[in-house]
Amino acid sequence: MGTADNNPPVGIIGGTGLSTLSGLEITAERPVDTPWGQPSSALVEGRLGDQAVVFLARHGNPHRIPPHQVNYRANLQALYDVGVRTVVGVNAVGGIHPDMGPAHIVIPDQIIDYTWGRASTFFEGELDETTHIDFTWPYTRKARELLIAAARDQGLPFSDFGVYGATQGPRLETAAEVLRLERDGCDLVGMTGMPEAALAAELKMNYVCLALVVNHAAGKSDHIITMAEIEAAIDQGMSGIKRILEVSMSGLGALTPQFS
Repeated sequence: MGTADNNPPVGIIGGTGLSTLSGLEITAERPVDTPWGQPSSALVEGRLGDQAVVFLARHGNPHRIPPHQVNYRANLQALYDVGVRTVVGVNAVGGIHPDMGPAHIVIPDQIIDYTWGRASTFFEGELDETTHIDFTWPYTRKARELLIAAARDQGLPFSDFGVYGATQGPRLETAAEVLRLERDGCDLVGMTGMPEAALAAELKMNYVCLALVVNHAAGKSDHIITMAEIEAAIDQGMSGIKRILEVSMSGLGALTPQFS
């Protein structure tokens, strides 16, 4: 996918199961601050292959911040301030679609926001004008194509479509709630997809989601959801996530901002 020597850094926001990234050649690790407060973790700067990357642990490292208390604005602002213009959000999700079982990788194309009470925009307070961003396509098409090509190149089982239903958490959903999500057209359910995607769009950054299914959503299997099941799916599927990241990095770094 070409040389990455002159590309801006690619941001990787890691969720459950990806609080660190093996294979990352670390060059610096530094705490930062933003006008919106501190991000979830220090920024880990380094290289993945020949591409500069900046890694941020969404839930902190160690994993301690629940989804509804993540400072999404600080996370995106911190990445933007160090030059990141393309972000990959890695998310652990529950599978609703019958083909999306544990350890399956999904590169979704749409999202529905069911969250509430989260600081979800940079456009508030004393503004000079009201701003309404276009959010028709929440995930950058060219970034999705690069992840899809990488997954195919690696021969991984994955889905190149999916509607991500973003719920409030931190509790898991009821079976009735999952049925409602399914009626609404959701294929996946997670707790961190929003407002992360919208904030990236407000900053005119490319944004794409790389999701790993870690359990069948509530009511979609004959047993309750356990942490043992989730951890087993993470162990099984995370190597594929990392391979996709490695193969797609230089191409992602070469993208120009979607909304420029």
